[in-house]
Amino acid sequence: MTDARVALVTGGNRGLGFEIVRQLAQTGMKTVLASRDAEKGRVAAQQLAGANVQTAIVALDVNDAASIDAAVAEIVRLNGRLDVLVNNAGISLDGSRAAVAGVLEVSPEIARQTYETNVLGPMRLIQAIAPHMRERRYGRIVNVSSRMGQLSGMGARSPGYRMSKAALNALTRVAAAEFERDGIKVNAMHPGWVRTDMGGSSAPVSVQEGADTAVWLATLADDGPTGEFFENRKAIAW
Repeated sequence: MTDARVALVTGGNRGLGFEIVRQLAQTGMKTVLASRDAEKGRVAAQQLAGANVQTAIVALDVNDAASIDAAVAEIVRLNGRLDVLVNNAGISLDGSRAAVAGVLEVSPEIARQTYETNVLGPMRLIQAIAPHMRERRYGRIVNVSSRMGQLSGMGARSPGYRMSKAALNALTRVAAAEFERDGIKVNAMHPGWVRTDMGGSSAPVSVQEGADTAVWLATLADDGPTGEFFENRKAIAW
């Protein structure tokens, strides 16, 4: 059992998720790095340990309800709590630099796979973890979204990815409204175009900068916002 708050970060073995784990650990929080591939999770944890940052690891596939249930049960068994969820894991099958599709080109199967990971994955995690947050009357849920899902600025191309992030934003609003009286804050954030495997080496935003707003939302005070969409710690339109 631990007195420190415990944070689970999905897709934590690389890129933005890896940096979010690092920054959260430096706040004094106990972090759990979730990776679909357990070995990649162990390698990432070793890299963090080499920089004097300690993190636990768990194998977790956001598309597998049994995997989520097992991971959450193990985290709660070992720590007695789970206070923070950062839904970072996501895919962009029709919006990568290699293949950007339009509405006429994208296959329904690609759109379905994207929705499964980017929307139903976070929903499954919220369903598994929010009850534990409710018991303690405290929780912070951060959904890593994108301006590409912003209805007020919706553009062309990458329909599967755009629709999935718009739906993730809707999930954010619904969950925030349902949990507001339980001490659980639910927000979405846009990290910017970040230099990761997905963003590419020419992206203008470093992983350190991209992770900042997620870490801020994960550590909000009790009077902090809920049900909002943020970029660089500032609220933006849906």
